[in-house]
Amino acid sequence: MEIRIRGLSKYYGKKQALKNISLTIPRGMFGLLGPNGAGKTTLMKVLATLLKKQEGRIEICGIPIENAAAVRAVTGYLPQEFSLYPNMGVYEAMDYLGVLSGLGKAERKKRIPILLRKVNLQDQTKTKVKALSGGMRRRLGIAQAILHDPKVLIVDEPTAGLDPEERVRFRNLLCEIAEERVVILSTHIVGDIEATCENVAVLDHGEILYHGTVTELIRMADGNVYTATVSRKDMEKIKSAYLVTSMMTMGNNVTVRFLSESVPGIRAKKCEAGVEDAYMYLMHEKEGAGHVPEFV
Repeated sequence: MEIRIRGLSKYYGKKQALKNISLTIPRGMFGLLGPNGAGKTTLMKVLATLLKKQEGRIEICGIPIENAAAVRAVTGYLPQEFSLYPNMGVYEAMDYLGVLSGLGKAERKKRIPILLRKVNLQDQTKTKVKALSGGMRRRLGIAQAILHDPKVLIVDEPTAGLDPEERVRFRNLLCEIAEERVVILSTHIVGDIEATCENVAVLDHGEILYHGTVTELIRMADGNVYTATVSRKDMEKIKSAYLVTSMMTMGNNVTVRFLSESVPGIRAKKCEAGVEDAYMYLMHEKEGAGHVPEFV
């Protein structure tokens, strides 16, 4: 159970949105990380058979992507912008989608209550879709995406706009689903990848910058992450001299975390790298922009 992508390219007119993408995506949670406009949504839509590729080969669970009907039978998709029959009740909408998916009445009656419990919407069966909160609608989106019990689930920016509690609940739900499926989580939120994924690919301007484990990604920034506490008035100098990954203000002082490939010219402590540090380091290296390793 895996997805194999080899030499995938996609064009919009003369603009190349995906450039010779090659990936193998195994069962479990797989993160696709990159800034807005990196090509993540285009890749997701190609895998979901909503867009056609121009070059390359794709197999989803051994099925060539050209066999769209067979691919859709084993694939569930939750797009970034998700809307679902706003005037229908939750159960009614799920039942209607089950009919469209070719599920028989007995199977729908069995699966829908199970899925609504899984996404914690069992008490909202008669609530109209338009009355659900943003987090509830996303969870309903997951339920409809796995209604036909697919082997692959593709979710595009699923936690954008959710509050912290709902984001955690949603990530836990995806991890549970991924125990028996390939789940691709496309996001620009580094924390979603750090909390859920063992394997990740970083995409920027249609190119793969990194493909491997999250652990190996973090190692790329090892030895280059520092923290220091400085006065507020010195922060502009810090930001001009180093690549800052986070900062926290406490009174007149700021605790700042930053990247430097040489020993900083300020009193700072080396600290353990995280996914966000590694992601920033990778993107910075790709841009080829050097930093000034001296605090003046």
